Amino acid sequence: MTGVQVDVSDRAALASAAEEIGGVDVLVCAAGIQRYGTVIDTPGDVYDEVMAVNVGGVFFACQAFVPKLPRGGSVVVVASVQAYAAQTGVAAYSMGKGALLSLVRAMAVDHAPGGIRVNAVCPGSVDTPMLRTSAQQFAGERSTDEVIAEWGRSHPLGRVATPAEVAEVIHFLASPAASFMTGADVKVDGGLTAGLPVVLPEGAK
Repeated sequence: MTGVQVDVSDRAALASAAEEIGGVDVLVCAAGIQRYGTVIDTPGDVYDEVMAVNVGGVFFACQAFVPKLPRGGSVVVVASVQAYAAQTGVAAYSMGKGALLSLVRAMAVDHAPGGIRVNAVCPGSVDTPMLRTSAQQFAGERSTDEVIAEWGRSHPLGRVATPAEVAEVIHFLASPAASFMTGADVKVDGGLTAGLPVVLPEGAK
């Protein structure tokens, strides 16, 4: 089967693609965009763009493709650790990722009788084109690699993830090895959300 490129914010295109592709065993929803701003300074059109792609894209992809899934089929949604805890200036992005976890739980309950499992992965920083675009935006006089390395050091494992490391977890959730998992959200964040950024006074150690 050849691939089909679709604008995930276009409901009609998603429905058409589902008809063209036909039956599927696994649906992975991984499209997303990163935009910056607080609730005060995020323009309405930027908010609409983030919601259309990051939330609407998942909702309507599932609407189009879940009816094509057989019993034993699986949906995996790529959310983010920012569904749990936000950095500054990502109000719309963080909101959207939190919404995805609620959608995953709702779908898990709705489609369990049909034997379809729905789970989410929540990555920390991953070395993707989206992360590199963000790094370029904040690099200033530094190189993109230097910024990414700095972001990596905020993870207890000391680096950002590779796409393959996240894909391995997606593969697990989509496979029969995870046959009793549904409605789950799995962190793939190098320990980012495991700790608190609190430094003890030297004498208290």
